[in-house]
Amino acid sequence: QVQLVESGGGLVQAGGSLRLSCAASGRTFSRYALGWFRLAPGKEREFVAAISGSGTSTDYADSVKARFTISRDNAKNTVYLQMNSLKPEDTAVYYCAARSTYYSGTFYITVRDYNYWGQGTQVTVSS
Repeated sequence: QVQLVESGGGLVQAGGSLRLSCAASGRTFSRYALGWFRLAPGKEREFVAAISGSGTSTDYADSVKARFTISRDNAKNTVYLQMNSLKPEDTAVYYCAARSTYYSGTFYITVRDYNYWGQGTQVTVSS
């Protein structure tokens, strides 16, 4: 069982940056693959970024490649999402997700792959 708590959301102008954090409970953090998803009004929850348990493998949605960076600090039980060059279309509630995995180099990119979710943090980008 793992509990996830996101922070770092807020209001930012287009072109600005934010860093989201997601702190996890538990003592086996490195055995969890992690992901960031977002939910915008009128849309379905969509994949943003994923990282393997070891942190050596990552993946991104095409819409955020070269602008967002996912990373993790297993010593601090925390995963981060650095968001640069933000656009109004990035406005959404951002969720952190986790699932246990036997293989440390594996990541997952669909909602149904994950069984633990945080409560979400709002990111609003003004034009």
